[in-house]
Amino acid sequence: GGEPETTNNRMELTAAIEALRALKESCEITLTSDSKYLVDGITKGWAESWKKRGWIKGDKTPALNPDLWGALLDELARHQVEFVWVKGHNGHDYNERCDALATAYADSL
Repeated sequence: GGEPETTNNRMELTAAIEALRALKESCEITLTSDSKYLVDGITKGWAESWKKRGWIKGDKTPALNPDLWGALLDELARHQVEFVWVKGHNGHDYNERCDALATAYADSL
């Protein structure tokens, strides 16, 4: 899927959420992404901290995309997920395939 008026960050979060929602039972998975926003938001504990502070960041400004971060945290509570960051457009087969699919879909909107 997609949204005609959105941001890369929202789509990166949405992709992770939908992938986890597609799992019918609790799983142990590796989620690979080229999104530092997504990977760092979880692995560095930013999303959990924002949630605890009412979706306010450490600098007292509102966290962006709290709806999606909240949904992602809900999904992560069901699974054991290892997040792995890969550099985009750097020859990682699955990342290149995902980029091609996402770009083709975006171009069709």
